[in-house]
Amino acid sequence: MVSRNTIKNDILKSFDNLKSKTSKLLEKLTSKIAITTDMWTSDNTKKGFMAITTHFIDDSWRLQSHILRFIYVPAPHDKDTLCGALLNCLLEWNLENKISTITVDNSSTNNVMMKTLLDEKLCKRDLLLMGRVSHVRCAAHILNLIVQEGLKVIEDGISNVRNSVLYWIGSSGRIERFEEAARLLHISCTKKLEYDCPTRWNSTYLMLRTTLDYKEIFSKLSMNDTNYRCFPTEGQWSAAEEVCVKLKLFYHVTEQFSGSQYPTSTQYFSKVCDIKLELEAWVKSLNPLISSMATSILLKFKKYWDDVHILMGVATIFDLRYKIKLVEFYLVQIYGEEASLDKIQEVRNHCFDLFQEYQSRKLTSHESSQASNEVVGIVDGDWFYSFDQFVASSRANVDTRSELDVYLEESLLPSTPSFDSLSWQKTNGLKFPTLQKMARDLLAIPVSTVASESAFSTSGRLISPHRSRLHPTTLEALVCARTWLWNEINGLTSSIDKVSCPTLLKEEEEPDSSELTSL
Repeated sequence: MVSRNTIKNDILKSFDNLKSKTSKLLEKLTSKIAITTDMWTSDNTKKGFMAITTHFIDDSWRLQSHILRFIYVPAPHDKDTLCGALLNCLLEWNLENKISTITVDNSSTNNVMMKTLLDEKLCKRDLLLMGRVSHVRCAAHILNLIVQEGLKVIEDGISNVRNSVLYWIGSSGRIERFEEAARLLHISCTKKLEYDCPTRWNSTYLMLRTTLDYKEIFSKLSMNDTNYRCFPTEGQWSAAEEVCVKLKLFYHVTEQFSGSQYPTSTQYFSKVCDIKLELEAWVKSLNPLISSMATSILLKFKKYWDDVHILMGVATIFDLRYKIKLVEFYLVQIYGEEASLDKIQEVRNHCFDLFQEYQSRKLTSHESSQASNEVVGIVDGDWFYSFDQFVASSRANVDTRSELDVYLEESLLPSTPSFDSLSWQKTNGLKFPTLQKMARDLLAIPVSTVASESAFSTSGRLISPHRSRLHPTTLEALVCARTWLWNEINGLTSSIDKVSCPTLLKEEEEPDSSELTSL
């Protein structure tokens, strides 16, 4: 058996090799890169780690995510410490001038950290719209905050359900009695009772949904077990069932926001508007419980509604099925015909401002002494380029409309659920070269930090109660290199020499980053 030092050295060697190849991939990238980051504290060591993940669309129009760092961040985790850790990572990977957005959760520390980073540390000329749209708040985190507010209306009922679950999973004997009662009642017991995490609303929803299926079992057991005193009342069961029906909308939206294999930026605007319209309808419900819950959620929601990211409204325009019409449709419903005009114009202005910015960057990058708006000369040895310039100047004299104007005036594509924006842009986007470049950057923006949070499940297994003294450098090598290896296996990076490192991969499948393990 080789020594632990040999194993560690092999892991670090693989880590350095894969890091170099990932760095070359990002260096060749011509598009902007979106960043997600989040903090995790180990239950065993109480040390804090920052996960930093990149998101981009490659030249083959595939959406990719690559973790950059899983770095130990010493306390205190204030704005200066977090800002320094994130900035050092960006500088190390030479990404400071390639960033489109940075997605973080909605903590006050992150808000101040982002303000410091964007206003003082990064060059605004390299950011989209001078950094005005670079800070994206995690949509899944905001949903968690507003739904938690609504769940307070059935707090007592949830407490009884939670205590019931704890009671019946408290020992192997009770679990067997629960399963025996299910057999006697001819109820399929395929779903296990699971205790929820009170700070994660989706786990509370899943707990309620499962226990409602076993309501009769709980009722039967309450008659035979005098120690079981936390059985929910009939009213509490009824309230839980009514609330579960309403929470289904939030659960599905959270699932969609948490994906990493498809663009989520084009879905953000419509889903948030759906939630607002539903809440306003629920407030008018004749059921006082639903009306009270909706009022609480809507009150909290309004705090974040003004921060609905304007860039996500612009991203919606790059869905060929909707374009600006979807923005107009929702804003008219929410604000009315007259009041919505200013809101719609705000989205249009941001879209055109961003288009002008991309167009000016394109002109700057192709500027040369031979190019002139008045005279189209022949570039030595490049007749095709000169011909293209001649055609472009001729077209400009005939049609003064911009790419964006022409794009918005074209008919919408059929509204089919299976439509793939990335495939369309890959095959048809050349018709609008500037818009294609914009789409490549905007469609890569994630609206949640789940991609970064997914690293925490791996790190939690590595720092277990039986193995809690891994050095932070070793932990980072294991977490990052394992993800890079999976990207190699899935063909998301350039081919490399066969790297064998069973310590990193073991015999498990790569976890789906759309898991809601940390919401």
